[in-house]
Amino acid sequence: LFTQKDIDGATKVALVGQTVVENLFGHEEPIGKIIRIKKIPFRVIGILSKKGQSPIGQDQDDSIYIPVTTAQKRLFGTTFPGMVRMIVVKAKNSEILQDAEKSITALLRQRHHLMEGRDEDDFSVRNLTEMLATSEQAAKVMSILLGSIASVSLIVGGIGIMNIMLVSVTERTREIGIRMAVGARPRDILMQFLIEAIVLAMIGGGIGIITGVIGSYLISYFAGWEIYLATGAILLAFGFSAVVGVFFGFYPARKASGLAPVECLRYE
Repeated sequence: LFTQKDIDGATKVALVGQTVVENLFGHEEPIGKIIRIKKIPFRVIGILSKKGQSPIGQDQDDSIYIPVTTAQKRLFGTTFPGMVRMIVVKAKNSEILQDAEKSITALLRQRHHLMEGRDEDDFSVRNLTEMLATSEQAAKVMSILLGSIASVSLIVGGIGIMNIMLVSVTERTREIGIRMAVGARPRDILMQFLIEAIVLAMIGGGIGIITGVIGSYLISYFAGWEIYLATGAILLAFGFSAVVGVFFGFYPARKASGLAPVECLRYE
């Protein structure tokens, strides 16, 4: 990233990520411009390619890179020339990742003068595979939790739809009797109330989807996170809404279709 001259001379130059460019310069050309880090001026000499979010959700484009010697001597004031807080190493491929981790650990123990079998590591070595596995496990737990909450919400919403339809059947008893008297079959009454329950459930599902999409865009706008809307998930949500309508609307519809026309016409 930097020339040997930059490292040897601890020059005040910087490479900036795409997010930094957008926040500081907008649509202007940043190359050659001056930015200040802890009131120290640095000249921008390059722009990093877009990387997106890391496995743990951090914006990798919101970064500024400067020569390590510049950070030690000019920024952090480190008096020990070889002292660093963190080293990032990239393996050639995933197959040698464990071997690379062992080699790095052995090298750091040697540099830190740690005796084998006596001294514990005074540093930590982490790889993205472990971090990714941890984040995936956390995502699974969160998915189970959200799924449980969604299931309870569906059941509560379904019970609400069933109660509304039962009240509707009671209030429209005379209407049901009149329809049967003019030739409507029990199957027609069943389908009428079942369709009403499905429509009611899908309207609720549509409102929920719209609210979720708007909420996602608001979070993305204020937090600066990228969002991806899956069309399949939206269609699946509509499908679940229809299933909830069928499941919880069947009993009220069946009850309406089983009413006797004479009793319905007598109902006050």
